[in-house]
Amino acid sequence: MNPFQQIFDNQLAHFSTDSTKSYEWRIDQLDRMGLMLSENEKAFQEAMSKDFKTSFDEQVFETSAPLGTIEFTKSQLKSWMEPTVVTPIPKFLAETGHKGVVYREPYGVTLIICPFNGPLLLSLRPAINAISAGNPVILKTSNAIPSTSNLLLELIPKYFKPESFTAVAGNHEAITELLKLPFDFIFFTGSANVGKVIMRAAAENLTPVLLELGGQNPAIVDETANIKDAAKKIVWGATAWAGQWCTSPGYAYVHESVADEFVQEAKNALTEMYGADPSKSPDYSRIISSKDVKRLVDLIDPIKVIAGGEYDENARYLAPTIVYPVTWSDRIMQNEVFGPILPILTYKDLSEAVKEMKSRPKPLSGYVFSTNENTIDYLLKSLSFGGGGVNQVNVYLYIETMPFGGVGNSGIGSYYGKYGFDSLSHPKSILFSPADQEIEHLIPPYTIEKIQALNKWLVY
Repeated sequence: MNPFQQIFDNQLAHFSTDSTKSYEWRIDQLDRMGLMLSENEKAFQEAMSKDFKTSFDEQVFETSAPLGTIEFTKSQLKSWMEPTVVTPIPKFLAETGHKGVVYREPYGVTLIICPFNGPLLLSLRPAINAISAGNPVILKTSNAIPSTSNLLLELIPKYFKPESFTAVAGNHEAITELLKLPFDFIFFTGSANVGKVIMRAAAENLTPVLLELGGQNPAIVDETANIKDAAKKIVWGATAWAGQWCTSPGYAYVHESVADEFVQEAKNALTEMYGADPSKSPDYSRIISSKDVKRLVDLIDPIKVIAGGEYDENARYLAPTIVYPVTWSDRIMQNEVFGPILPILTYKDLSEAVKEMKSRPKPLSGYVFSTNENTIDYLLKSLSFGGGGVNQVNVYLYIETMPFGGVGNSGIGSYYGKYGFDSLSHPKSILFSPADQEIEHLIPPYTIEKIQALNKWLVY
């Protein structure tokens, strides 16, 4: 028997799509989650520090951000759940008393597969969206962060009933068994390769999925940009969370006329943020594993290191590193880096640079640094990516009222706020008709007049 069958069956048996009853249930679950976070904030921060998040700022963000998401969701939930009257509908229907309404219906038992890099943020935030949409949740914790995952496994049963929200653990084989169950929805955050595995498994049960993946995120700097500002923001974006964030700039693509200035400002910014020895900085986190330190070091061409490069596999440490000059053929440019390394490439002709970027898989994020409105407009229209910013990096994902999600190789679907509520609920369309009002031209026997009346469906 599937080791997760009983957990799944328990949630399925208690699931209800009755939104009249479930508003109170949803608020109760959100309150429980808020209580779990606030009452155990220090314990969560200590667990994340043991795992890899040694930056105190990141620890605080991991607990405070979900709490903020909970409060925002509670303040909006009632309006999100309201049925929406559709306008317009065909004119003849409106004139004869018909009305179209869309109801948001929960999908049902939802599996959320957690990544390591946002120990709470990327596990509880999807859960908040799922619960707000009325779905019970099974949370698959990450094996890569044992301290945080074990704490979640310990605390969730204390704050939630298992039919509403539960957490499970397990290795690769366990996940394989978990994915055999006929979930109503699957939410996965991780790599594109694993995302394909999840999608194939979901296809067996025709289960809808939301995939949050990643990619090589460009930060394009043209000759009109504020170079000091651009360098500081891009360096921060590439090294915050030790570069282990799906929206981190994967490379800086700088116009050749300002490349030297950008390189110098980037080196200055690195020292300003983390000091002469980043290993001693309280604001810099560790790499998730010694294996990943080795993977990252193998990507670096030592000859091209202009800042950083120091590492200690046993301490899971890689200094924030800048590599220059880099070309598209360099090893570091073949896949998403997912670490605190900033490769710097240069371009001469913007249209050729766009061709290079478009020849690669669509990334999760894209960033443009320029003061030229025509250039900004051209790049935003020419390049396809999940989301991003102009003269800013990463922080678009802080905003609850903006959708967050990828496109193509970087993901399917989006979440955050109302967008997540909509993604994790089914829009059920209902047409209300007066009891005594039939649409005569649809009923046989058909005449020329009835056939001509079909044109009424095209008039709004």
